[in-house]
Amino acid sequence: MQKSRQGIIVWFAHRRNLKHIKKYGNVIYVSKKMRYAVLYVNQDEIDKKEEDLIKLPFISKVDRSYKPFLKTDFENARPDKAKLYDYKMGI
Repeated sequence: MQKSRQGIIVWFAHRRNLKHIKKYGNVIYVSKKMRYAVLYVNQDEIDKKEEDLIKLPFISKVDRSYKPFLKTDFENARPDKAKLYDYKMGI
């Protein structure tokens, strides 16, 4: 059974602290210039991990990703007119 996961964006002070951040989840992306990391954790553990991360002295901010809660199936989308004409050519 696959567990549902959610992303956390962690803003840190120095890159040398990344090894401490890796303990809290799977690090997917690290921005060197803007000093943030994206990591994934299980949704049932996200509150605990977020509290633990914000307590660390080198973490400035922790944000959640709300992607699992967004609706991704779009209704009433207009079809592209160019594609409609291509299919009606009758070749």
